[in-house]
Amino acid sequence: MRLSSRLPGLEPNALSAALATLRAEGREVLDLTGSNPTCCGFSYPEAEILAALAAPAVLAYDPDARGSASARAAIASHHGHGLRADDLLLTASTSEAYGLLFKLLGDPGDEVLVPSPSYPLFEWLARLEGLVARPVQSYFHDRWHLDLGALEASVTERTRAVVVVNPNNPTGHFLSQSEWTALTGLCARRGLALLVDEVFADYALEPPADRLATALLDPTPPCPVFVLSGLSKVAILPQVKLGWIAARGPDAAASLESLAFLADQYLSVSASAQAAAPALLALALALQEQVRTRLHTNLATLDRLLAGLPHLSRLPVEGGWSALLRRPAVDSDQAFAQRLLETRGVLVHPGSFFDLPGDGHLVLSLLTPPNRFGQGLAALLEALRP
Repeated sequence: MRLSSRLPGLEPNALSAALATLRAEGREVLDLTGSNPTCCGFSYPEAEILAALAAPAVLAYDPDARGSASARAAIASHHGHGLRADDLLLTASTSEAYGLLFKLLGDPGDEVLVPSPSYPLFEWLARLEGLVARPVQSYFHDRWHLDLGALEASVTERTRAVVVVNPNNPTGHFLSQSEWTALTGLCARRGLALLVDEVFADYALEPPADRLATALLDPTPPCPVFVLSGLSKVAILPQVKLGWIAARGPDAAASLESLAFLADQYLSVSASAQAAAPALLALALALQEQVRTRLHTNLATLDRLLAGLPHLSRLPVEGGWSALLRRPAVDSDQAFAQRLLETRGVLVHPGSFFDLPGDGHLVLSLLTPPNRFGQGLAALLEALRP
């Protein structure tokens, strides 16, 4: 049987293979990469969540390609900034949202410009829709910046959209107000749509004064703008599969009508997630506060343990759930991460996993339970001593 050329090879990389070996041997691993909040020791209001998922509406099937009006109204109210239920379309996840948008915007062989560094997702989401994801490197000078010149130079006659993540994962970079103005102007000038992934927007840690807190602050962008988010981060409930797309700018209503046609071919959003959405969003702020407390606690631990180690530093963490640790690039990040795992049982992401330029970066999850974070970090820093 011949499989589609859009599929990747499925062999694990060396770090994944080493991790599987350690776990098969029953060895303890201090995992500093975890991003699943349900495994990180947060206190969930179980009775309220279960009651929301057991609402009588769960028993009824009344499909709406855009998603139920009550869920969309609750999402619009949660976000504010003039967002309306009619501006929204529901999906089962932000990944599905990307799939629908790529179907909407491109034909096979067309291109989308995607951020780099970033989570290694866009290449495959685009490829599975027959599109080509072209990474455009951001640059670091005191903080991360979009390279607007490189973005414009990367636009070809086959470019259909630009993707940005606000704040970025893993760099934590929030778009600045000036970057937003330049970016939307570029997209308007070149006839491109702008996709803004804001799943981490609620988790500002060291935000600069000029940050764009959310693209929804701009009610009338000059180009089509699609803002993505979902319960996975907003209410730290990745198991309740519910995401959404908010459309603004020119032809927003027509875009949503076309997206509804695409969504109608799948109707993938469960009735239970939609029925529970208003109640779950009412719980979101308290759950987010737990996460922000954890992020600040672990960031303070990182700073405390880095004191007196001048050969190591961390980059600013404007927002999100990750911290970038900078180390001397005496070997590749991949080689160091594998050696650290095999000799000390500590798992970190090498910077290359996120396409960080060159070597000398490790990516740590600030979501890790504090005791394990401190224990794993101490072992990591001991391995990095000169």
